[in-house]
Amino acid sequence: MVTRFEVYLVNLDAEVSKDPKNTRPAVIISPNEINKHISTVLIAPISSTKLLYPSRLPVEFLGNSRAIVLDQIRAVEKSRLVKKIGEIEPAYHRSISEKLREMFAE
Repeated sequence: MVTRFEVYLVNLDAEVSKDPKNTRPAVIISPNEINKHISTVLIAPISSTKLLYPSRLPVEFLGNSRAIVLDQIRAVEKSRLVKKIGEIEPAYHRSISEKLREMFAE
């Protein structure tokens, strides 16, 4: 099962393909209860750019400084998840959840 905070290479092209140059790393942000029962997941891309905005959270991933791009959240079919490449460290889980609440609170 796909779980929250796992990182996948995700095909974001209009056509689903397994070509690795058509993929981008993204973290699963949808709750596990949703991930378990429906064919789509909510993802947030991971960027290697150092520009930080209030909607982008800095993280260390695969030994590099990156940013989770919460202003580009989207739903994708699980069939677009090409390959699991890791997980976001638990130390970042709370800040991701808090930023999502802040962005979507009234």
